Amino acid sequence: MPTEIGDDLIELTRSICEKSLRPVVDDVEARAEHEEVFPREVFRTLGRAGLLSLPYPEELGGGAQPYEVYLQVVEEIASAWAAVGVGVSVHSLTAYAVHTFGSPEQQEALLPDMLSGEQLGAYALSEPLAGSDIAAMTTRAVPDGEDWLIRGRKAWISHAGHADYYTTFARTSDDGGRGVSCFVVPGDAPGLSFAAPEKKMGLHGDTVREVIFEDVPVTGDRQVGELGRGVPMALAGLDAGRLGIAAVATGLAQAALDVAARYAGEREQFGRTIASNQGLAFLLADMQAAVMSARATYLQAARLRDAGRPFGTEAAAAKLVATDAAMQVTTDAIQVLGGAGFTEDFPVARYFREAKVTQIFEGTNQIQRLVISRNLLASL
Repeated sequence: MPTEIGDDLIELTRSICEKSLRPVVDDVEARAEHEEVFPREVFRTLGRAGLLSLPYPEELGGGAQPYEVYLQVVEEIASAWAAVGVGVSVHSLTAYAVHTFGSPEQQEALLPDMLSGEQLGAYALSEPLAGSDIAAMTTRAVPDGEDWLIRGRKAWISHAGHADYYTTFARTSDDGGRGVSCFVVPGDAPGLSFAAPEKKMGLHGDTVREVIFEDVPVTGDRQVGELGRGVPMALAGLDAGRLGIAAVATGLAQAALDVAARYAGEREQFGRTIASNQGLAFLLADMQAAVMSARATYLQAARLRDAGRPFGTEAAAAKLVATDAAMQVTTDAIQVLGGAGFTEDFPVARYFREAKVTQIFEGTNQIQRLVISRNLLASL
């Protein structure tokens, strides 16, 4: 359960959201649809408040907070600005490999900067032809004495071109899923370049593009974990990452619900507010139930993780339930607002577009169903 410190952190997050995120989100998202605009200063503000490193040990620069608290902070951020909520989740994921699989020397050398609040990471896993099928990746790291040279392309990478480092998975042998390893590549490494930003239907403030590795040199001390164990490392990290996306989706759904409920309580038709119509009131009730279910599901998984118990199935279920809820609640919010919901005068149209991708990244919801069903049947 959240501690007093955890409650204070959630309140601090709400305050920062009100002062630094909500006043600028509409403008940045609108401009970023047509030009490259990345809210780097917003991440610095969150970092200086200690909100980019919450689930990691204090002695390494983290906040030493339970995952339950961290995810509630992510939800609060996402309710104000979904693209930034996604960015916080991605950044946390980038430090996972070093924290969980790195040597003590690597943790001491790398994590303080990663968790300083001044740096922002990117997670270079997916490729143009290797999304959910991680073992199909072709980006390759070849030995160069005691060091490495990485060549290949990564796709759909958040923060690409703006990150200070790239937690990168590359093939070190042709041994299928046992031939992938993990590296931490500095953001200013020679040979590292970027394609044009993807033109997306939402989350415009989250710059996404291909990362191109052209014989990028990486020192041997930045190869993390056992050689060839990159796939299980990535999959373990994605369990935690899925909870981050579940929290983002819950915050997005909550934001849509808040707008819809407020509008329904103010909009009058036939001499009374539309909220007084039972049909619409019941729709709002279903939206509220969906948000509450999403939140309860990700919190259950977080508590298992905090207790050191297996949580992979619960993480997949949380991602599935929360993102499907976000899609449904944002759709219903547009319906509550009617024609106004179809315009840019209210943010629900943006919420709707943003909700769609939550069902896709960190493993599509079809992949989540595959994970859940396999784990269920394996336990019989």
